[in-house]
Amino acid sequence: MPDEAKIPHGVMEGRGAYNRFAKLPAGGAALAMPLWEQAVRAAAFDDSDRPVVIADYGSSQGKNSMAPVGLAVQVLRSRLGTNRPIVAYHIDQPWNDFNSLFEVLQADPNRYVADQPNVFPAAIGKSFYEQVLPAGSVDLGWSSYAAVWLSRVPAHVPGHFIAFRGAPAAIAAFASQGARDWEAFLSLRALELRPAGRLVVVLPARDEGGSTGFEVLADRANDILAEMVAEGLIRAEERERMALGSYPRCKSELLAPFAATGEFGQLAIEACEVAVLKDAAWADYERDGDAHALATKHALFFRSIFVPSLASALDRAADADACRAFADRMESGLKHRLANNPTPMHSFVSTIVLSKSDS
Repeated sequence: MPDEAKIPHGVMEGRGAYNRFAKLPAGGAALAMPLWEQAVRAAAFDDSDRPVVIADYGSSQGKNSMAPVGLAVQVLRSRLGTNRPIVAYHIDQPWNDFNSLFEVLQADPNRYVADQPNVFPAAIGKSFYEQVLPAGSVDLGWSSYAAVWLSRVPAHVPGHFIAFRGAPAAIAAFASQGARDWEAFLSLRALELRPAGRLVVVLPARDEGGSTGFEVLADRANDILAEMVAEGLIRAEERERMALGSYPRCKSELLAPFAATGEFGQLAIEACEVAVLKDAAWADYERDGDAHALATKHALFFRSIFVPSLASALDRAADADACRAFADRMESGLKHRLANNPTPMHSFVSTIVLSKSDS
């Protein structure tokens, strides 16, 4: 297997595709907004004129960041007035589509900078598995659906591309990597947070039975990969390298670092909730009966979020045309298979609220 650290897994499809088609992460973030508002209200601030710092860990192309950052700005203005500067750092991997992020900040009707004086957005191209901001500088941290991606792909997944459809050894390798990465993420955020700061992390989840809600979609995509090998569109060796470096955690895994003492790296849990996120596309299908529209929404969701990671295993991964052809074939195949067997994609979402002690 090639050096997983060099594989840009977790990259969303560019040209604003994630902004257009990643409705599900936006829905999961919406469920967390009441807890986020409580966290912003609970954070402590001095009476100086230093900027309040918001860190958006895993911003992707920005569309899904507008609502949480906008809510934070609104609450902070009610608490601190209009003169206090607010800086919002949008953080993602260096190869993220930051052009789309800047376009959203410039032109989106729901951009949080509209008619807001003393609000300053910035972007950082760096993995959040490294320190990205100075120690003790962040007042409020937000991360939605990003920490599901691991720092590396720890193992092959024979016969599939997601760990939970693989053999026990693959599942164990991903679980181990998931535990290490979760502790690393928490340790780094604890370092960057100011005392009495707050961090809210929203994650796609598994229930305690192991279900994520994405199994049918993933299995259909896996069938299409087998077809592509049979058709000679991709090589068997390329297919074998394909594995998503994502790991949805169950609640017990999120809480594990805190089990011994109730704290981890000066972080304490204020809330941890798991909720069912209903499939909005399925609700549309129940109203209109349009199976093709349902399949299209699910296929474009899969393409915008997961297909770039799969395409990174291609021998011609640096060839944009080859990757686009791969993505087109995956999308068309999914539309066909999913339209023939309409299925809801209800999923699970975890929200954990953490505070940093002021000692």
